Amino acid sequence: MEIWTLGWSEAASSRESIARCLRLSDESIADASVTVLDVRDGHNEATGTAHVHIASEDQQQKALAHVGLVDWVVLTFEDWSMIPVENVVAAAQGSPTKIAAVVETPQSIAGAAYALETGVDAVVVPPTEALLDAAEAMRSSRLERVVDEAHPESSHPQSVLEMSTVVEVTSFGLGDRVCVDLAGLLAPGEGMLVGSTAAQLALIHGETVPSAFVPTRPFRVNAGAVHQYVLLADQSTCYLSELKSGDEVMITDAEGNNRCLRVGRLKIERRPLISVLFSNQKGQEGRVLLQNAETVRVVDARGTPVSVTALETGMRLISWSDASGRHVGQPIESEVTEH
Repeated sequence: MEIWTLGWSEAASSRESIARCLRLSDESIADASVTVLDVRDGHNEATGTAHVHIASEDQQQKALAHVGLVDWVVLTFEDWSMIPVENVVAAAQGSPTKIAAVVETPQSIAGAAYALETGVDAVVVPPTEALLDAAEAMRSSRLERVVDEAHPESSHPQSVLEMSTVVEVTSFGLGDRVCVDLAGLLAPGEGMLVGSTAAQLALIHGETVPSAFVPTRPFRVNAGAVHQYVLLADQSTCYLSELKSGDEVMITDAEGNNRCLRVGRLKIERRPLISVLFSNQKGQEGRVLLQNAETVRVVDARGTPVSVTALETGMRLISWSDASGRHVGQPIESEVTEH
């Protein structure tokens, strides 16, 4: 995604990220250090650029009519709205036409950058420090996403999962449990790695399994007690009580395939808990405290979700272990013992 400025300023002069300067008015921009794209007449034949100011459905149709006929369509707006941006981006997909949108707030920069996931090809911002910073941050985010999609194995390597044996299942009493509602849908088999100790986490299945009594919540993992650790997208951990909207958590399936999703919200309620003590093949023990409910499931050795209410001693479940200690969620070489 390119960054263009709407006019020029001293703040723009110090930025190497700016690709072009858009001219819509008669204001002088002779000092611009990048190519000036003049569309005061509504078009620039030399660069194959058309400018459309969208204030109604008629102007949106005009913008759509340019797709496939010009190299660039520059959109400005009477009142910023995502819908016409998405409509024009959709029409331009698969065509040689690129879309640039004039945006004037950090929120609209983000909206344009990720319209229909692919986003516009250029954002045009007034050359203030704040908006240029926001545009550069969004450009970096887009670049990271491209890298992640091209090389998913390098961005989120597979988790090395193991089999653990259930040692003890006991009632724990009441406690505050956390439902992690994600801003994305989980597939059957996916869940989050959660545990009472950072060294031993269990795979907690998402609420994607149909039940006779409650509808599925395919965006939710009922992750258990607030004190527990959860594995984040960057392989660090944090307490469930520390999670907040926008944080990225690691989503894992029984094969160890990983991806990340952002937290949309947290739902904390006081519920009866069940304690599941488990031990891996090295004899290392872990524990997970989960809500005592049929809809809360771990994943067994076959990759099948199993309700915590059906767990028995001797059953095997999928877990994850880490030999390093943790300090503020980061792995460290110092020895740390948790029980």
